[in-house]
Amino acid sequence: MATIIPLPTERSTRADTTLLVCIALAVALLHLLTNGRYGFHRDELQFMDDALHLDWGFVAYPPLTPLIQRIGFDLFGVSLVGLRLASVLAQAAALVLTGLMARELGGRRLAQCIAATSVAVSLLPLFEGTEFQYSSFDYLWWVLTAYCVARLLGSGGSRWWVGIGLALGMGLMTKYSIIFFIAGLLVAVLLTPLRAELKRRWFWTGVALALLIFLPNLIWQARHGFISYDFLQHIHARDVRQGRASGFLRDQFLICTNPFTVPIWVAGLVFYFSKSGKRFRSLGLMWVAPFTLFWLAKGRGYYVAAAYPMLFAAGGLVYERGIEWLAARSSSPASGSATSPDSGQSVGRAFALGPRTAVALTFVLLFAGGVGAAFFVLPLQAVDSPRNFMLKNNGDLREEIGWNELVQTVANIRDGLPPEQRAHLGIIAGNYGEAGAIDLLGPARGLPPVISGTNSGWLRGYGDPPPQTFIVLGLSREEVDRAFHSCTLAGHNGNRYGIENEESMYHPDIFLCGVPVKPWPVLWPHFKSYG
Repeated sequence: MATIIPLPTERSTRADTTLLVCIALAVALLHLLTNGRYGFHRDELQFMDDALHLDWGFVAYPPLTPLIQRIGFDLFGVSLVGLRLASVLAQAAALVLTGLMARELGGRRLAQCIAATSVAVSLLPLFEGTEFQYSSFDYLWWVLTAYCVARLLGSGGSRWWVGIGLALGMGLMTKYSIIFFIAGLLVAVLLTPLRAELKRRWFWTGVALALLIFLPNLIWQARHGFISYDFLQHIHARDVRQGRASGFLRDQFLICTNPFTVPIWVAGLVFYFSKSGKRFRSLGLMWVAPFTLFWLAKGRGYYVAAAYPMLFAAGGLVYERGIEWLAARSSSPASGSATSPDSGQSVGRAFALGPRTAVALTFVLLFAGGVGAAFFVLPLQAVDSPRNFMLKNNGDLREEIGWNELVQTVANIRDGLPPEQRAHLGIIAGNYGEAGAIDLLGPARGLPPVISGTNSGWLRGYGDPPPQTFIVLGLSREEVDRAFHSCTLAGHNGNRYGIENEESMYHPDIFLCGVPVKPWPVLWPHFKSYG
C-alpha cells in the first residue's frame, strides 16, 4: 500500500514554527550563558567607539551596526551580554528563517529541523552570536532576502519584492559585500523565468525601496570622496598579501558550514539544479554567483557563509524525502520475508526501525559537529583555566583579553604627570581597538577622548586646541620618534593572564611624548590609516 502523506494543517504548521523557535532559543541561551566570560573584542570596540559618534556612514562600514550598538548602550550600558544580545537575536532569527525557507520549498517538520539545526551547528553563524559584529546582521539580511525570494517563487506573489527590497536595503546599510549577493539575485532574475518580474511594478518598487534606504549612506560616501572604497581596496590587498584569502574552498567546509553538514548542503545544491527543483532554481543561482565572484576576486572564505542557509533549506527537503522513501520501502510487504509469521514480524520490525535510526543518527552527528564547533568558538572555559583549549585555538578570544588593563595603565601614567601636563594631555591610539577602549572605558577613569588616525577616527581630527603632551600607544619607537619630540617609555601593554595577543606582541610599549615635530595640519594627513 502506498504511503499517504497528509497535507500540513494550520495546527501542524504552528507546531513546526514553535519547534524552530525552540531550537533558536536553545542556541540563544547557550550564547547568553557564555557571552560574558571574557571581554570585548577589538572589532567590537570599534563599533562601540563609532556608536558614540553616530553619522550616516563610517570609513569601515555603513551606519546601521553602530546605530544598533548605540541602542544597546541606552538599554544595557556597557554590558558584554547586553551589547551582544542583538547579534544573538539576529542569528536566532536567521535560524528560524532557514527552517521556514525549507517549509516554503515543500518541507515539513523534519526538513525544517534539519535545515535549522544545520545552521545552528555551522561554525560561522555560531561565532556570530558570540560577538557584536556587522557580519552578524549581514548574515540575517542575506537569509531574509533568500526567504522572501522563496516566498516569491512558492506563492507567485510579486509583492514579495517589497520584502526583498527591504532586506537588501538594510543589508546595504550594514555591509557592502551584500552587493555580491545582489549580483547573484540579478543573475537569477535574468537566467530564470523570474525575468517576467522585470515587467511588474512590484519589482521596481523593491528596487526603489532598497535604494531609498541606502540613499543617506550613499550621500555620505559622495561627500567623503567614497572613502570606504579606498578602505575596502586597502583591506583586500592586505588580506591577499597576508594570505588571509588563501584556503577559500577549505573554508566552505570548515568555517561557512560544518563538516558534518556537507551531505546536506551538497544535496541542497544538487536539488536546485535538478528537475524537481527547477521551480526554485533561482535560489541555487543566488549561491553560485556570489561564490564564484568571491572566489575569482580572492575574497576571504567566510564571505559566502550567509548563502548556505538556502542550501540547507533544500538539503533538509531532500533528506526528508529520502527518509519518506526509506519508510515506504520498509513498510512495503515486499521488503521483508513472510516465511513464517514470527520471522516476518521480526524482519518487519527491523526495517521499521530503519528510518527512525537514520533520523536519530543524523541528529546525533549534527550534535557532535555542533559540539566540535562550540569548542573552537565559544568561551566555554574560564580565562585562567589550565590548558585552555579555546584560547589556544581561537585567536579572536585572545583579542578579548587585556583591554581594561590597558586603560588602567594609561590612567596610571596620567596620574603620575604634574598638573600642568595633565591639563593639556592627549591620548593617541594606533589602532581602532585601543581607540575604542580609551573612549569606552576611559571616561570612568577621567581620561580625555582619544586621538586616532585609524578609519573614522581620522575624520574626527586632533582637537581644538590640540594637546601639548601625549600618551601614545599602538606605535613603535621609530614611529613616535619621527612624529613627536622628547618621547620616553612610560609603560607596557599586557594582561594579568600572560596571554599573547596582538596588543601584547606587536604593541607592547606605551610612550609619553611632547609636541609634534611638525604642525598638526602638516602632520595629520600622514596619520591617516586603515585597519
